[in-house]
Amino acid sequence: MWPSAVAVGVASILWFGSSLNRYLTLALCSALYIILGGSLTIWQIYKTTPRDIKGLMRFIRLQLKLKHAQRNNLSVPKIFQNVVSKHRNKVAFYFEDESWTFAQVDELSNRIGNYFASQGIKHGDSVAVFMENRVEYVCLWLGLTKIGAVPALINYNLRLEPLVHCIKVASCKAIVCGSEVQEALCDINERKEISGIPTYVYGPREADITIQGGKDLDEALSSVPTTTPPQLQNVNFADNMVYIYTSGTTGLPKAAIIKHSRGFMAMIAGACMINLWEDDIVYSPLPLYHLAAGLLGSGQALICGNTVVIKRKFSVNAYWKDCVKYQCTAGQYIGEICRYLLNMPERPEDKQHKLRIMFGNGLRPTIWEEFQKRFKIPMVCEFYGSTEGNANIINIDGRVGAVGFVSVLFPRVYPVALLKVDEETREIIRDSNGLCIRCKPGEAGEFIGKIIQNDPVRDFHGYADKSATNKKVVKDVFCKGDMAFLSGDILVMDEEGYLYFKDRTGDTFRWKGENVSTIEVENVISRVTGLTDVIVYGVEVPGTEGRAGMAAVLGSDEALNLEQLYDGVAKSLASYARPLFVRTVKKMEMTGTFKLKKVTVQKEGFNINIIKDKVFFLDAKQKAYVPLTADLYNKIISGEARL
Repeated sequence: MWPSAVAVGVASILWFGSSLNRYLTLALCSALYIILGGSLTIWQIYKTTPRDIKGLMRFIRLQLKLKHAQRNNLSVPKIFQNVVSKHRNKVAFYFEDESWTFAQVDELSNRIGNYFASQGIKHGDSVAVFMENRVEYVCLWLGLTKIGAVPALINYNLRLEPLVHCIKVASCKAIVCGSEVQEALCDINERKEISGIPTYVYGPREADITIQGGKDLDEALSSVPTTTPPQLQNVNFADNMVYIYTSGTTGLPKAAIIKHSRGFMAMIAGACMINLWEDDIVYSPLPLYHLAAGLLGSGQALICGNTVVIKRKFSVNAYWKDCVKYQCTAGQYIGEICRYLLNMPERPEDKQHKLRIMFGNGLRPTIWEEFQKRFKIPMVCEFYGSTEGNANIINIDGRVGAVGFVSVLFPRVYPVALLKVDEETREIIRDSNGLCIRCKPGEAGEFIGKIIQNDPVRDFHGYADKSATNKKVVKDVFCKGDMAFLSGDILVMDEEGYLYFKDRTGDTFRWKGENVSTIEVENVISRVTGLTDVIVYGVEVPGTEGRAGMAAVLGSDEALNLEQLYDGVAKSLASYARPLFVRTVKKMEMTGTFKLKKVTVQKEGFNINIIKDKVFFLDAKQKAYVPLTADLYNKIISGEARL
């Protein structure tokens, strides 16, 4: 331990001594070089020390807040009560022309908690929340957590089987449905899996409730007391807080368990690691069923007392106008948002805003500097992480393209790593002792986080489905008996410890800011076409973020009914999950375990210059799959065709 302690001391001196003179700085770098046994170069020490010290200070601040919450058994709604007492009349949320104070959010969430407690919802019971963005959405899940219930935040784009699955897998005891998505529940209302679950319709509507047996939640809440639910005292730091769904190798969405400990960590990380201030006004136009906006974004109000702007849906035309209107100082993004904004014609609002920082994930390195310069953004904090995982990192100093960093001086402070994987199978490679192998700088590998049970940052709580949980854990990583969370993503690290995203493993790719499960799409296409062998994968399209969906279907062109295919995917899949390209193939390669190989077709992409099979393109205007001609292909490649 003593070399690390000395190293920290010398690094601290170096941090302050760098401004003295270059000779002293060089001497201190040399000292640290000797202490570390010559394992690092003086250049690495000089370049990474300021970043590491800044990151360490922020991480210590985060840890202290987590330990305080754990020691005092503070759940998220308990912490919110403290925030309300300090900022009762301050605006917590802006939504369209509405402004909600902390007192109003508290009172409505109390009504919701008291009402559902009166309906028999108990501590640990899950309740499906299926509605579009608005402030009531936050009040709804917050109110349910005040009685110890576990809201299941379901993507409002889902329909039919995926929707039934999400309700069923979380064992929901009740469903709260936004009036605007009633039709989706009407389509599944008679399914035996959910037919007996009480359903409540919430939000403004012009017509009557159409769901059979649906109850009017607005009317029911009007006479409920606004006092704090007494059950709140029994809601603990280690209890389950919400389910947030994530796509994975099982094919259908998985209900990731977010405990109050992890929920608080995700929220407070914004203040600590991103360095948000209490007087920041945060613009968060993302879907509230995702962790990014649902917890990290709205959590800045609930935990830190910030004002947060919520949007019903993201609008490229309104982003900068809203930032100006609400005087926002911090903004959230995902990669697609940045590309959409950059593609818009220049407007005065582009630089009239007061944003001092933007934070999110997926900003493409090729547009990073252009985006930052055009919109006059002083700092971009790109972060990497998954809803359920413990392998989370952040870029705190704006290094272009980096999703975060790992200290090369003190790698044990935050135990994450890159493991070597087989390039074709993406399976982890082990040494002669059966242990995993760390990647060297420049080597791509799967990103993992060491699991430390009962630690708010390092634990992995898994999913509602235990078999899905087991698939995300690797054992005997660096020593016998240890465990780590498998991110499913391939990253690469440079000599300074900066990490860069490279690719995704498994059966998931990202398109339009959403994770798409290939198995789910394959099942739909196979059912619709009556063809058993279908491969779905993501392909890169120039000028776009993520990967577009493509399906390879075994059979002849004549056997593929394109009209039937379009109708099937349009009815069963969310818009982002519908394959943009479809090709027919005469044979498919299989592995030794009879799994269909995707490597060959994935490398070919949708390039009609090398593909001998017929390729079809999903034309949104025609609402049909049409032949991918040379002219259409060139328009897609050049960016002339809008996807």
